[in-house]
Amino acid sequence: MATLEKLKLSKQLLTAMTSNGYLSATEIQSILFPRLNGGQDIVAIAPDGAGKTTTCILASLNKIQFTEEIAPRILYLVPDIETGEEVLDQFHTLNRNRDLRFLGLFADGKSLDAQVLELTDGVDIIVATPDRARAAYLKLGLNLNKIQLFVVDDAETIIKKGLTLPTVELARGIKKSQFLVCSSVYHERLEKLFHTFIPLANIIEVDDLGENQLNTAEQLLYHVPNFGTKLYLVQLLMADKEVFDKVLIFVNTKFTAETVFKNLSKDFGDEISVFNAGSISENNFTQLIDFKLSPKSRILIIANEDNPNELPVSDFPCILHFDIPEEEVTYTQRVLIRSEHQQDQLAITFSTDLELPQIRRLEQKQGKKMQSMELPTDLFIVKDKPKKKMKED
Repeated sequence: MATLEKLKLSKQLLTAMTSNGYLSATEIQSILFPRLNGGQDIVAIAPDGAGKTTTCILASLNKIQFTEEIAPRILYLVPDIETGEEVLDQFHTLNRNRDLRFLGLFADGKSLDAQVLELTDGVDIIVATPDRARAAYLKLGLNLNKIQLFVVDDAETIIKKGLTLPTVELARGIKKSQFLVCSSVYHERLEKLFHTFIPLANIIEVDDLGENQLNTAEQLLYHVPNFGTKLYLVQLLMADKEVFDKVLIFVNTKFTAETVFKNLSKDFGDEISVFNAGSISENNFTQLIDFKLSPKSRILIIANEDNPNELPVSDFPCILHFDIPEEEVTYTQRVLIRSEHQQDQLAITFSTDLELPQIRRLEQKQGKKMQSMELPTDLFIVKDKPKKKMKED
């Protein structure tokens, strides 16, 4: 593990780091800082807890040498108010330059006009949600001409919250700056976001799965573009009746359970059943043992919202997560090996781009990566419908 001195931080930052318990650099800091100091535009991919946010804050504080400007030099984007307040707290903790001026731009009850007045008084570092920063920019209150470092932290959450457009508009409004984008996952939507303002990005990826590995069943991951493609993929997989016999399909809601049931019933008829959801189908089971002993039923659809308690799934040769459970422990408990039967069990998971952060957190907790599978060549890929262009006042 590298020493803090190798990061080439200012003396003030080194003192702040050591006094707050940071005695050595994390892996991602050791990799990023030589590149950041060299002026490179970077997209950093690392799991939660790897030190991405601390790296962004240190890079921001290290960038500013003087406080003579009225216009801000750092624009630091976060997905929500809670994250923004945490980032501001960390800025204040690590900052030893008492002349630096910070401002949080959030829709937290304070009027936009009042925040614009604060901006005109002079500020060095702005931490903001993209929509609020864009609103201030359109009111001619946010001056982007002096921005030296543009940070997009938790980019995967910014994308998930639908804040891509204001992020891109702000980046395009900057004449010249260094860019730093941090995310826990890399996917097509992230690529579309940063390519609009970083055409030649340096992509740095760090895997940190921890030292403890859980004893789990074999896990296969299918990365699909959307919900519609999930439906076609489950239909295609279930057509192989020799491999997929006695399958448990987990979804998050009763609505999804009904959708999957109707989709599979077209091809497999009475082989499809539901668990504790008689309103969806007459082919309903209330006990897993009854499904296991049924000579007719091959596939059982289970809605997590109606069955929150742990289910005894270890005796079934295949479990398929059409949706990733909201509670990560629910997924982990299902794939843990508890009996000899489970040694040969397959645990298949479907994931869209927006669900990939959950996959990465699951991999961290298990200390191992899921095996990524190629999509079948005969799979029908559903195209995403183009969103209507947003009208601006």
